[in-house]
Amino acid sequence: MKVFFVGFMGSGKTTWSRKLATHLGYAFIDLDHVLEEQAGMTIAEYFSSFGEDAFRTLESTILKETAYPENAIISTGGGLPCFFDHMEWMNANGKTLYLKLNPKALAERLESGKDKRPLLQDKHGDDLITFIGLKLAERESYYLQATYIVDGINQTTKKLAEIIRS
Repeated sequence: MKVFFVGFMGSGKTTWSRKLATHLGYAFIDLDHVLEEQAGMTIAEYFSSFGEDAFRTLESTILKETAYPENAIISTGGGLPCFFDHMEWMNANGKTLYLKLNPKALAERLESGKDKRPLLQDKHGDDLITFIGLKLAERESYYLQATYIVDGINQTTKKLAEIIRS
């Protein structure tokens, strides 16, 4: 089984997908890391050098051309589900799990690592919460197409394993 983790940046996709893969004995794939390896630069550098349109095109290619093992937990970028036909493609090629959090919880998690996130670099405090709220409102209709929608707070690998096995 392939499970693609989706959700806003800072929702815990990489952390929980890695833990779940280890728990289940599945392969773990972080598509952001695959993209950085293939591009030879960080996502922030790629964004800065080539812009968002080029980034989204490369991200789409990586999603659809990566060779996934039969049993894999895949962490996706926060914006990936919202472009092209990505949610439809992921749902057709596996299952999707949306880690849902509110803007305030996301802002608290993202405040310290903004330098690695091109969309957040100049946002602080209430401006950050407002920005996240607006972006989340744009993206949530895509995230809600996920096979499973789970609360990103108080999660455990055991609960996640039970959800994807149901």
